[in-house]
Amino acid sequence: MAGEIVHWELMGPDPARLASFYGGLFGWNAQAVPDMDNYMLVDKSESGVGGAIGSGSVEMPSYQAIYVSVDDIDATLAQAEAAGGKTLMPRTVLPDVVIFALFQDPAGNVIGLVEPGMAD
Repeated sequence: MAGEIVHWELMGPDPARLASFYGGLFGWNAQAVPDMDNYMLVDKSESGVGGAIGSGSVEMPSYQAIYVSVDDIDATLAQAEAAGGKTLMPRTVLPDVVIFALFQDPAGNVIGLVEPGMAD
């Protein structure tokens, strides 16, 4: 459903340390994702909404983000920019995984967007 929070990420330069920290703090069990270096999923049964712990990029080494389901990523990014937001990652397709994007709101918060269904 559009507008629903569907995923979260906690990203940092040492994802194993983050996974250990949150595992000890909240009991989360982060499982490595095959073929995705330094990206681990946390099941929604452990955290309420499924999420991930991983390594950030050179441009954004550490951040936290929530991902919101939208019907049209490009239209939503345009609307966010018109309201003072900034696109950080345009519509990106990971075949057979997800279609997503990232933007920053006027306060600097990172928000992810996800189109429903799996990318073809």
